[in-house]
Amino acid sequence: MGNSWAVITGSSRGLGAHLANAFWSAGWNIVLVARNQDDLLEVCKNLPERPNQRTVIFPCDLAQPVEVSLLVEKIKDQLPRLDALVNNAAIHGPIGPLVENDLTLWNKAIQVNLMSPVTLCHGLLDLIGKSGGGAIINLSGGGATGPRANFTAYASAKAALVRFSETLAQELESQGIRVNCVAPGAMKTSLLEEVVVSGKSVAGTREFEIAENVFAQGGASMNKVADLVLFLASDASLGITGKLVSAVWDKWQEWPKHIEQLAASDTYTLRRISGRDRGMEWGDV
Repeated sequence: MGNSWAVITGSSRGLGAHLANAFWSAGWNIVLVARNQDDLLEVCKNLPERPNQRTVIFPCDLAQPVEVSLLVEKIKDQLPRLDALVNNAAIHGPIGPLVENDLTLWNKAIQVNLMSPVTLCHGLLDLIGKSGGGAIINLSGGGATGPRANFTAYASAKAALVRFSETLAQELESQGIRVNCVAPGAMKTSLLEEVVVSGKSVAGTREFEIAENVFAQGGASMNKVADLVLFLASDASLGITGKLVSAVWDKWQEWPKHIEQLAASDTYTLRRISGRDRGMEWGDV
């Protein structure tokens, strides 16, 4: 993988820093993106020395559209190619009932969780295409596949990100560029800690108890998430595109044996459930 390049957003802490280490250990050159330059430098400092690999850091506030556009230009100027774009950065935005949300913060969540990945995909597709294929991996999250009360901004952005990924996957399939989403599961991160800090009265009993349980028992494995993201970035996943893959529940290691069946199926995608799907024939024409 010595010639392969990956861009990872939100890579200064949590899952993003874990992904940076995983890609580096797998032999990738990596571009790390986050708001704080010192935090990015700390991640780089902790990587094992490998003279044949390169790291590049780009401090960027993904909540600022102008900064994201400048980031695109910097990446295009400095990278010879791009083999994987991992849109990992995320924020919750306002937590609590919509009527009490600050809509400025609501829009900021849409910008970071949805529009920044869209902008990066839009601006970097030509660079990804130079490798003759490549992969885009967008990190989904709680709320993408079902309602999540008190997290309207986050859930709406993540659901939109999944449908964007499915649609883009169809557009790019003929070019050999794969686009998939990863549902990582509830992990012990600073993002989830916000749910605990916000309290049961704001986040809701269900969300608060899930978060508390994760911090008590450890939650989903970041190693499993990293293994899945690396798989989707590698040639081992050729033919797998337009899917939402769970790092916790899906046996994705078996998928390469069933490429044709996967490609012909709407499994692992967002779809409307009709009455017929649940045996309610009275509900549909």
